[in-house]
Amino acid sequence: MLDTLMLGAIEAGGTKFIAAVSDQDLNLIDKISVPTTDPNQTLGKIADFFSPYSIASMGVGCFGPIDLNLSSSTYGYIESTPKLAWKDFNILGALQAQYRIPIALNTDVNVAALGELKRGAAAGEQSCIYITVGTGIGGGVVVDRQIFNGYHHPELGHIAVKRFPSDTFTGICPYHTDCLEGLASGPALAERAHQAPNKIAKDDPLWKVEAYYLAQAIVTYSLILSPAKIILGGGVMQQEHVLAMVKASVNQQLNHYIKIPEIDNYIIRPQLKNEAAIIGGFILAKDALRLE
Repeated sequence: MLDTLMLGAIEAGGTKFIAAVSDQDLNLIDKISVPTTDPNQTLGKIADFFSPYSIASMGVGCFGPIDLNLSSSTYGYIESTPKLAWKDFNILGALQAQYRIPIALNTDVNVAALGELKRGAAAGEQSCIYITVGTGIGGGVVVDRQIFNGYHHPELGHIAVKRFPSDTFTGICPYHTDCLEGLASGPALAERAHQAPNKIAKDDPLWKVEAYYLAQAIVTYSLILSPAKIILGGGVMQQEHVLAMVKASVNQQLNHYIKIPEIDNYIIRPQLKNEAAIIGGFILAKDALRLE
């Protein structure tokens, strides 16, 4: 019966994998973190963790890009990634072969967005966008309380952006050079400033440039998707002063063209923090069990 079943969740990140077990009410029972090495070694350690538990279903949020097109012959595969051992790896197939239970797969940031909507900062809303600004820039979209995917999952960090006046930085994205991630990710900031983002002074003019790019992206997302909440997380957003600068720039760039919620209730910080993708994974696992 459902009330006796345990749920599994995996946050498959480029640096580490986190695996966890919960009861059906999403109460955490156990959790582990292991370094991301090669698939056999990493998934082997995850299997050892799950082995004492009777897992009924599993939700997985994975670094991407990943193929989520159900009609694709490579559905469930990790696509282009600098981690060569994982490139073109069938992570969903490997997990299904190991556990033989219902498994729901999506991107790590999509799953985090679901967690924040169902149990976190956007609880009670019908839609949200979760943006993480760190090693890269990723975005997850939830519409009508369901993760949004089209032919491919959203890649919100790789949109083209209009240049900040006087910004001559080339950009660091290996695919698009000066897309949003190429201009405003943590490594882009570090290369611009020749130091880690958390070492950049609060009054450094570079933060105005950063806020401009993040705000421009938020305006674009708002015009296209019109979410109820936009959640900004990731390492760069841990700099307390940046959020206020982004909000001010959003108001300036949007210029009252459309109505959005009051800015302090619209652009917000994550509530679940580092647990968002794991909680989202439990939610996916529970939904997968119901669909069986």
